[in-house]
Amino acid sequence: MNKQKMTTAQALVKFLNQQYVEVDGEQYPFIQGVFTIFGHGNVVGLGQALEEAPGHLRVYQGCNEQGMAHIATGFAKQKKRKQIFAVTSSVGPGAANMITAAATATANRIPLLLLPGDTFATRQPDPVLQQVEQYGDGTISTNDCFRPISRYWDRVSRPEQLMAAMINAMRVLTDPADTGAVTICLPQDVQGEAWDYPDYFFEKRVHRIERRPATTISLNEAVSLIQSHKRPLLVCGGGVRYSEAHDVFLDFAQRYSIPFGETQAGKSAIVASHPLNVGGIGTTGGLAANLLAKEADLVIGVGTRFTDFTTASKSLFSHPNVKFLNINVAEFDAGKLDGLKVIADAKEALSAIDKLMQGSGYQAQWGEAISKAKQQWQTELTRLFSIQYKPLDFVPEVAGHLDDKLEEYKNVLGTELTQTRVLGLIQQNMEDNAIIVGAAGSLPGDLQRIWLPKHRDTYHLEYGYSCMGYEIAAAVGAKIAAPTQPVYAMVGDGSYLMLHSELQTAIQENLKITILLFDNAGFGCINNLQMSQGMGSFGTENRHRNPQTGLMDGPLVKVDFAKNAESYGCKSYRVHDETQLISAIEDAKLQLGCVLIDIKVLPKTMTNGYEAWWRTGTAQVANKPEIVAAADKIKHMVDNNVRLY
Repeated sequence: MNKQKMTTAQALVKFLNQQYVEVDGEQYPFIQGVFTIFGHGNVVGLGQALEEAPGHLRVYQGCNEQGMAHIATGFAKQKKRKQIFAVTSSVGPGAANMITAAATATANRIPLLLLPGDTFATRQPDPVLQQVEQYGDGTISTNDCFRPISRYWDRVSRPEQLMAAMINAMRVLTDPADTGAVTICLPQDVQGEAWDYPDYFFEKRVHRIERRPATTISLNEAVSLIQSHKRPLLVCGGGVRYSEAHDVFLDFAQRYSIPFGETQAGKSAIVASHPLNVGGIGTTGGLAANLLAKEADLVIGVGTRFTDFTTASKSLFSHPNVKFLNINVAEFDAGKLDGLKVIADAKEALSAIDKLMQGSGYQAQWGEAISKAKQQWQTELTRLFSIQYKPLDFVPEVAGHLDDKLEEYKNVLGTELTQTRVLGLIQQNMEDNAIIVGAAGSLPGDLQRIWLPKHRDTYHLEYGYSCMGYEIAAAVGAKIAAPTQPVYAMVGDGSYLMLHSELQTAIQENLKITILLFDNAGFGCINNLQMSQGMGSFGTENRHRNPQTGLMDGPLVKVDFAKNAESYGCKSYRVHDETQLISAIEDAKLQLGCVLIDIKVLPKTMTNGYEAWWRTGTAQVANKPEIVAAADKIKHMVDNNVRLY
């Protein structure tokens, strides 16, 4: 057996270069590169290895550890989990900064390989720079915080441990049912320690992402269940896109006249204009899907996790005899809502069910309900896209909260633009094949409801974790994944302030992304929530502290986000009216580098709910009767309208 003497870090880099995936007979290098912020915990170990012999791995310089991990997640998501980036940080705060991104990847079932530096395995220099000492356990470091949010976690305390750790890492990263963040902790001394690695560790490995077939029993049960119900409704989840089951899903829906609603992850698997596509479903869904959801006697979830927003906190599917058929590669998700489990790849399972049903003559019996629901929703969309501010008698979509302050917002922000109107104009003027990226605030609700994708896989929303700060970084990742398509980050002022530093990375790498920043001077989505539950506007508006009252109820804070972006080197635009908006979008298309369009919009002009509900932890005891009343409504819903499993 031949061996090669090299450091642990050098062996790791060589190993990563030899990992491939195979999907439906096509092979791809799995690890495309490494995002890094070098510090004392990784620069002379892993950094040295990447400088000396990177192979095909391309090294990108990040600006914020969370941000660069979001880039990697955005890339993997847009690539349908077939290719990934590794991410490395130093010890201590560098590693801790990636925890949020790790949770985001795991919640969304996206493969993310994290390689944080760690304290010394020898412990001789302890406490080293940035080490958090645990008085009662010398084995714990910052990196142990990754354990509950990683699908696989390991610490390489000896050079030879790298082999087992990385084989397990690849197993999880390439498993559609069990993927997420994988954290391999690298003590800084071990990174530089040499060992004689066997040649077989560096042989080309092809990880086949195989399509798991369904069992004959589950397929027959699924067919029987479908054929015994008159009004089935499909739910198109992210698994449809990751499985690339777009055509199979659509053929199945068309053959049996079954309408389908879309989750955030599943949206844009099928274009919005299809007659059976009834749009976003659930708490942030639209009127058409939610009306049909209430009448469905069978819900066929394909590749969905059935989050509380998809099920409207388990209240949406309210037919008295509703049943669930769950097609999912992950048994954990397939078992939700006490549904019939078909544990299989989405494309494989739908094809098999379709084959068994063909010739049966089965047709869903929705009649004109689908077209009527879609027409109702189209009428509402037309209204939403037409809303314009009228000072004297304007009623915002989310009314009764800040109605008396809208004039103040109008004057301070210098705008009369409404959010739904702006989104309609953007959609009219944006490239049809543009990818939009979003994650948090009121925009995901608006986008799931009213964004109408014209091309497949152009809707990139992270709503499994709804992580503020994902948007701009992930847009960079999406651009690396799809370099020939325009990429737009849809972001609120709150999320922009949370994390926008990866703009520097985009500019450094000549990656054009366009940021559409909706500035309503506050955390508008959460303001809606608190005020809908009887609270006042508390800690969610961007206001100066009032020295007289001691409260944050002073004048609004005015921010020039365009100037901030210009400091990075972006071409920026300030938008206060419709003419400026359309002009900015058109001119932005001509730019070669990054762009930010600072759009001032009035608060409370986003979409509101449609035939759906969201369970919140509203206080059952409070001084304000409005809060107690809201809590009583929640209790009534739970007692009378909600499934308990």
